[in-house]
Amino acid sequence: MSVDTDRLRRWRLVLGGEGAEGSGLADAQLSEEDSGVDKALAALYDKPDEDAAGGPRSANLGASAPRVARWLGDVRRYFPSTVVQVMQRDAVDRLGLTRMLLEKELLSAVEPDVHLVGTLLSLNSVLPEETKETAREVVRKVVEELERRLADRTRAAIKGALDKASRTHRPRPGDINWARTIHANLKHYSPELRTIVPEKLIGFGRRQQAVQRDVILAVDQSGSMAESVVYSGLFGAVLASMRALKTSFVAFDTEVADLTEHLADPVDVLFGTQLGGGTDINRAIAYCQGLVERPEQTLLVLISDLYEGGDEDELLHRVAELVGSGVQVVTLLALSDSGAPSYDHENAAALAELGVPAFACTPDQFPELMAAAVRGDDLQAWVARENS
Repeated sequence: MSVDTDRLRRWRLVLGGEGAEGSGLADAQLSEEDSGVDKALAALYDKPDEDAAGGPRSANLGASAPRVARWLGDVRRYFPSTVVQVMQRDAVDRLGLTRMLLEKELLSAVEPDVHLVGTLLSLNSVLPEETKETAREVVRKVVEELERRLADRTRAAIKGALDKASRTHRPRPGDINWARTIHANLKHYSPELRTIVPEKLIGFGRRQQAVQRDVILAVDQSGSMAESVVYSGLFGAVLASMRALKTSFVAFDTEVADLTEHLADPVDVLFGTQLGGGTDINRAIAYCQGLVERPEQTLLVLISDLYEGGDEDELLHRVAELVGSGVQVVTLLALSDSGAPSYDHENAAALAELGVPAFACTPDQFPELMAAAVRGDDLQAWVARENS
């Protein structure tokens, strides 16, 4: 196939039959496989044409479950998984095919991804019993993939930060870090004594099983935060697996649900959330205040777009109280890969005036963010470096 012919073919597939009319591309020759690709695209992106039923551009997903099942099989055959995921999301959004996720046979045929998990969680209360187990399998597949990508990095980053935070320059003899001490004192080598005379000793605090930090994740479960809820559930479970941390997980909309007891399994955490509804951040922060036992060792991470349906003035007053008591408060406007989030700029600015940074964070940035918070770094400077 010549370069020109291939280019015409690609444009024909992009424009579709109707779009190609009058462009000189309508007569472009399509192979049998190209025709299959064309029909799969038409079923989703072309308006149904009842007058042309059976024609090459009349394909649509209609209301037939077998037709949807065939379409799912076709898109998996013709497109890579990343494209399949986009087309599935478009099918749900453009054609309202939430029914696709309510039937076990159809659900088992979809390509799992974070967005699909968010949709399933929003449908949790209406999923038929025979579909719920399939839905859990889909969610678990995505969670396990995310764990492989993120869990070890998160534990390593936070462990390193905790170790650094516990270093002392007055260590007990058994706790001296000799390698770091020698390196730090090389300039104090004494030729007469033929040895290093250390001016400072570097070590780590005595290793202990005691909890070093209390972490509270307060997660907005309104519908716009679906992707953030998925990642928050995963990270909550990872943090809870670390003995040096005491982790609490609080999900909220207009009500508050403490899901801490489910943190052993992130899938249980996610199915404990109820995506959708309004938002009462003030009520959630009030609950979190009651969880604080050691203010100066507590990190509260509020994950919310800050669109407050409750009392904004009282919310800011509570946050000011937490900060004043020594709690480190961070606001993540989104924890997702979906680009710049929509959020309440006025509330974000008001929190910034209280010394509470508010910014979006990707899942890949989260381990280092938590490490920076544990070390007590300037998080505004950290954000500036990450985004530079």
